[in-house]
Amino acid sequence: MSGAVVTVADRAHAYVQEPGGWCVNNAGIVVGSDSVLVVDTAATERRTLRLRAAVDGLAPGLRRIVVSTHHHGDHTFGNHLLAGPGSLLVAHARGPAELLRKGLSLQSMWPGVEWGRTETVLPSLTVHDRIGLDLGGVTAEVFHPGVAHTADDLVVWLPEQRVLYAGDLVFSAAAPFVLMGSVSGSRAALARLRELRPRVVVPGHGPVGGPELLDVTEAYLARVADLAEDGVARGLGPLDTALRAGPGPFAGLADGERLVGNLHRAFHEVRGGAPGERIASAEAMREMVRYNGGRPLSCAA
Repeated sequence: MSGAVVTVADRAHAYVQEPGGWCVNNAGIVVGSDSVLVVDTAATERRTLRLRAAVDGLAPGLRRIVVSTHHHGDHTFGNHLLAGPGSLLVAHARGPAELLRKGLSLQSMWPGVEWGRTETVLPSLTVHDRIGLDLGGVTAEVFHPGVAHTADDLVVWLPEQRVLYAGDLVFSAAAPFVLMGSVSGSRAALARLRELRPRVVVPGHGPVGGPELLDVTEAYLARVADLAEDGVARGLGPLDTALRAGPGPFAGLADGERLVGNLHRAFHEVRGGAPGERIASAEAMREMVRYNGGRPLSCAA
């Protein structure tokens, strides 16, 4: 299924890809008079070419500025198709090292996907904390909210339109995922984003919404933190804790197996581990499959 352009405010658009689960992300398109800002690309060549056609349809001939909200391949594998000569590719300062370390390894998890031609492209501008972008009549603020979904997260905020492109700090209609980041850091980042008082929140995956998406994500992560405290106290592991607890009030969220991965991160933090510190993610992924009844994780890219 191709993506759909959703206009969320004056000159601000979301490029929403269904169903929004593993590997199928959203992007943003903000059109100024001088430049067009593209927030993330897509996982496959085919999907990114469709995104590029949407960008060119809204902003033909304008210089492109591409912001990667983090290094994961579903948001960056198409960067070479949008961040060509004359464009600007922006990422967090930690992004290049992660891009080089992981390369295209995500694709090995789903060998049946038609990835097409994808490349690892390093940013031309990195951000430690915050930068402002003047697109010509539109101002965008790009800032690092702290270690949250990953250690190299960026979000894009349009203060005049009150539109927040949240990247994978926020999933809509799907479970959050913080295995490579931080439970406590994500909760702190969400509090920081809530202070912006956004009118529209464009999540990294799933339907566009409003500030209620922040509330759902915060409630989910609060439960993960509580389950981890209890699991550690009982001497359980993340998988057993997840199996005992089940999805609870979040049974309606897609990709419920992420609870196990999130608990791996939460257990690490309860035991004193640092946010964003590398943990045994391969084990967590295997346990997510076990929680999922042995069914492989579904990537619809």
